[in-house]
Amino acid sequence: MRRTASRGLVRLSLALGAAVASTALVTTASAALPVTAGSTGPPVAPRTGTERGCVVVYFDLGETLVHTADDDTTGYRQDAAAHLAALRKRHIKVGLITNVPSSWGTTDAARAAVLKKEVDSTWTGSTPFAWDDFGDRILTPRTEAERKPAPALWERARHASGGCRLVYQAETAEETDTAASLGYVAYRIGQPARPAFLPAPLIELLAHLPG
Repeated sequence: MRRTASRGLVRLSLALGAAVASTALVTTASAALPVTAGSTGPPVAPRTGTERGCVVVYFDLGETLVHTADDDTTGYRQDAAAHLAALRKRHIKVGLITNVPSSWGTTDAARAAVLKKEVDSTWTGSTPFAWDDFGDRILTPRTEAERKPAPALWERARHASGGCRLVYQAETAEETDTAASLGYVAYRIGQPARPAFLPAPLIELLAHLPG
């Protein structure tokens, strides 16, 4: 690990520990950090932009926010809707970094439109997927070579971030390791004895910590 990244991780860990010490999140914080389970890459890298006090949380879609059942119906993964609601309440921007066929369209918007139809056509439950939360921050491969775990989609998200700190949450170590190596605060969901998702108060705090 580079010396600067190591110092950044120490500052991040100390600041998070101090901030949550006065709240009921002490146990949550210790479980959630280091933020990348099993990652060999640096979880925090200096921000290059000038904007302060902002964070954008990107997610994988399938088996991270959305679960596909044996009968091919889809619905929210457990705790996903509540996590999105908690981020929404704090006005934290969210996005998707997800693989779809590049043949679905020539732009992210076109491919996202097909993705929405695919998910909505098999959706179950009374609460629809919160597509509006993601706006135009749905990044998909323009070519098959851009499919994850290739770094292209994470790099595109970083270039569009305006210098905000970036978080990535997914269910596979391969993806969180790649995101961490590119400077994201990466969190692998669904791990025993850890929160289902990186807690929203900690994400909110990340926006105000030095890079």
